Amino acid sequence: MFGNTKPTIIMAALATPGLAQTTHDHNSAHSEQSPLNTLSEPGQGAFAAISEIVSLLEKSPDTDWSKVDLDSLQAHLVDMNMLMSHTAVDTLALETGLQMRVSLSGQGGAAASRMVRAHAPVLAEETGWDSSVSNVEGEMVWTVASDESVRKIQALGFYGLMAIGDHHREHHLQIATGQNAH
Repeated sequence: MFGNTKPTIIMAALATPGLAQTTHDHNSAHSEQSPLNTLSEPGQGAFAAISEIVSLLEKSPDTDWSKVDLDSLQAHLVDMNMLMSHTAVDTLALETGLQMRVSLSGQGGAAASRMVRAHAPVLAEETGWDSSVSNVEGEMVWTVASDESVRKIQALGFYGLMAIGDHHREHHLQIATGQNAH
């Protein structure tokens, strides 16, 4: 009847308070006793980020739905994925920090071009480090330097420097609500 599923697993699930109920009663899935209330990740990261924003927007009476732009947020999240998965970066340790040469070719390069240019001044503001971006022969050169944080900057590298700071969730909400361009 259930293929290779062992009856003891099914019986344990049915005997678990709330679990069997949520299986059969969809309305109870959001009750206080539901095990679903302990879940925090609704799947793939971009989906989870958009799901979180949608939930927040639905709960807020101040949401101006005429300005909501989840397509722009999705495009930004795709850029984040391309940046993390498809960039070619060569790094050079400097006495005061790190120089990163990022290829501008392909989807990863296009995403890096948009994201690094936007992130570099935010990084400088949040950390006090020097953070500058320039173009040289089909590459973007990002230099991050600080007399006090050389080892940290070098250890973080390109991807850690892109991830540093606690502004990403706010930035995503701003994109989703039309307050900040992608």
